[in-house]
Amino acid sequence: MSYTIHTSTLFDPKKKKFVSEVSITVEPITGTIIKVYERTEKLEEVPEGDVDLREKVVMPGFVEAHSHIFLHDYDERASVNQKRDESVVERIIRASNHCRTALLAGYTTYRDLGSESMGNSDASMRDAINRGLMPGPRLFVATKALASTGSYEPRTESEHTCLPSGADCVDGAGGARLAVRRRIAAGADVIKYFADYRRRVMRFPPTQQHPYINDIAHLPEDPNPDVLVFAQEEVNMIIKEARLAKAPVACHAGTIEGAMMAVEAGVNTLEHCYFANAELFEAMVSKNVIFVPTLSVCEKLHSKRYPEIKAQTKLAYDLGVRFACGADIGPVSHGKSAREMELMIEAGIPLEDVLEACSVGGWESCGGDLCGVKFGWFEPGLRADIIALDKDPREDIHALRNVSFVMKDARIWKQDGKAVGMVQDSYTW
Repeated sequence: MSYTIHTSTLFDPKKKKFVSEVSITVEPITGTIIKVYERTEKLEEVPEGDVDLREKVVMPGFVEAHSHIFLHDYDERASVNQKRDESVVERIIRASNHCRTALLAGYTTYRDLGSESMGNSDASMRDAINRGLMPGPRLFVATKALASTGSYEPRTESEHTCLPSGADCVDGAGGARLAVRRRIAAGADVIKYFADYRRRVMRFPPTQQHPYINDIAHLPEDPNPDVLVFAQEEVNMIIKEARLAKAPVACHAGTIEGAMMAVEAGVNTLEHCYFANAELFEAMVSKNVIFVPTLSVCEKLHSKRYPEIKAQTKLAYDLGVRFACGADIGPVSHGKSAREMELMIEAGIPLEDVLEACSVGGWESCGGDLCGVKFGWFEPGLRADIIALDKDPREDIHALRNVSFVMKDARIWKQDGKAVGMVQDSYTW
């Protein structure tokens, strides 16, 4: 049942190099790679049943390290309106479309960091994909994110809203322990918590959520600042309890204070870090914390500060911070995660390091060995996730947008630019 994929140009993320004349044999029954070898003789013809990718640029399937399958582009509808006005059925149908779109764009793995008022439905979507009921990336899910009472929208622990709960409310170290246990029991692969948020937003309510357009006169300079959500002992307990369950922890951090608390406690990944500095990055290096800068959503929602955010991303790279590549996709349209790689390259990070962050770094952000499976590079025993580009990204930065071949778990989902076994989605750049 095995067959071989033959390449002429392949990116090896472990070497961070483009290599030549490599063939990869895969096993569809197990979904794994069983052999990787460099050809010593010129291959005149590809054997029947094998796959010829010699005219393309081949690499591992991409890993989107920060996604929300139940959200769609905020240009279409603000987040609060999606949660309020879209039925559960509509949001599930949208999510299934998003998963298909992601897979066809070359993203064979998604780390979904919060179900956004859809409870534990992301775990159910993961299981449906794993059971072969629908196409989509391999999902690592957080179910509900953790936040303290009254800190994350929608604030359903108060009496002022009828929106579905946006987070699992946590108060005190004991509450943090219970919340992590609830998330693990609900099927979470990753624990996601908010270090800080706009928890005093009701002082100056916006007309919409994201990008927060205020309509009250005489606003202060910063009407809705990020402020801390948890005390250090609560953060420590979240991470301590997650370690007992062998689950990685991702932290949404806007402030340096919240990010430093997360690093101090031993978090696995930091998301966003809009106001980071050298001190934070040096602490991240010392604790082996992975950085997911989410430049795509920053470009979209934080355009005034984007030049500073881009510069601090380069600073993190120069100081040796470990990266994973995540766009905060959802608020940015699914299928357009490649923009994150483009922005990282524009920030001054070499292409090879960006591609490694979107493969091996992505696996590490999902938990590394805690994932239970290995993916993101080419070795026997790893998941057979292989994609191919028509153009060389060393020559054209936009080549990453056009994936013409997609294999996940040794099953081909896209070939010659066309979907295989499903309807082609219609996203455009």
